[in-house]
Amino acid sequence: MSSILDSKPNDLREGEVVIALPDHSDASVYFIGRIRTPWKTRKDCPKNARAARETGAVCTLELDPRFAAGLLDIERCSHLVVLYWMDKARRDLVVQVPGHLGKGRGTFALRSPVRPNPIAMSVVKLVKVDGTKLEVIALDCIDGTPLLDIKPYYASTDSIPDAMTGA
Repeated sequence: MSSILDSKPNDLREGEVVIALPDHSDASVYFIGRIRTPWKTRKDCPKNARAARETGAVCTLELDPRFAAGLLDIERCSHLVVLYWMDKARRDLVVQVPGHLGKGRGTFALRSPVRPNPIAMSVVKLVKVDGTKLEVIALDCIDGTPLLDIKPYYASTDSIPDAMTGA
């Protein structure tokens, strides 16, 4: 089975830096479900959650039934924080050259899915709850992406209007 890590050296942009990954992982996670989206390839995917929100596309979080009780009262939330595993992303770049910047930036200064632990997050609008399926708007991932966690979004604690990114 091939993976994104089998990439050819010529898929790197000038200035990008690759590292050797550790021989073993430090922890394990449980995928609690899968995300269903209209996007089949990375090229089809919106660039970020804002772009995904602008599409208005409804995506579905499909939870494994064993986690159904964890959804109790979730319909009381208008928005959720969704954490997911970008399983198709490479994991060995520590400096990346985003196409829109044209210069190198450290992986931890970017929101790119390319990172040692390809965990992504989006704040989504909850549209509908149907058993273990949640319909949401504003996801920027490929169909079938593993779902890690769902948390309520609290504007009072999660929003920092004067935050800076150094962009």
